[in-house]
Amino acid sequence: MLRFLRDNGLTLFFAALFLAALIGQSFAGHAAYDQTRIAEGLTEIGYWRYVTSSSFATDVAENWQSEYLQFFLYIWATVWLVQRGSPESKRPGDAGPESDREELVGEHARPDSPRSAVADGLRRVLFSHSLLIVMGSIFLLSWAAQSVAGVVSFNEQQLNDLQEPYTWGRYVLSSDFWNRTLQNWQSEFLAVGSMAALSIFLRERGSTESKSVGAPHSETGTNT
Repeated sequence: MLRFLRDNGLTLFFAALFLAALIGQSFAGHAAYDQTRIAEGLTEIGYWRYVTSSSFATDVAENWQSEYLQFFLYIWATVWLVQRGSPESKRPGDAGPESDREELVGEHARPDSPRSAVADGLRRVLFSHSLLIVMGSIFLLSWAAQSVAGVVSFNEQQLNDLQEPYTWGRYVLSSDFWNRTLQNWQSEFLAVGSMAALSIFLRERGSTESKSVGAPHSETGTNT
């Protein structure tokens, strides 16, 4: 058990933080939701009703989709684009998908390489892009969930205000949907861009996301 915890510490640490934050969001969101209902002259709702509501689902899904969009774009961008001096970038001139020899696929695979790296045809192609495919799929599913839950939540407010409810198609073109979407996207793009730029000149000793403390600012690529 101790070895499992040690070998998987990074994943377990962030999984625990995720659950704690999600639970905290559910309680804080429930309190805020009830305050809004009271202000509008409506009755409060129970905690379990709130966490299964479209309002809570919308808040969760809109955060998930922006995070996975961030990783999807960053994974794709680091294949084709470089940033001189960044430890997370390829060196200038190395942009592109790289050769079979460099990627250890086909006849260049090692004995301990995954079987899909040795396989031919579609299986190898899918495995070669599996990280991007999964990240992109989760983004699209989360974005779709946000739109479905969002239109339900939006229409609840519309009915409370004695206004006409929206269809799903009308909602995904509405300012409410795009305001929720873009306010998350811009923060993710800022964070990723800042990381790429700041890691050129700043260091964190022992982190794989940083160059060695004594590495020159111009050195590009993770220094391991």
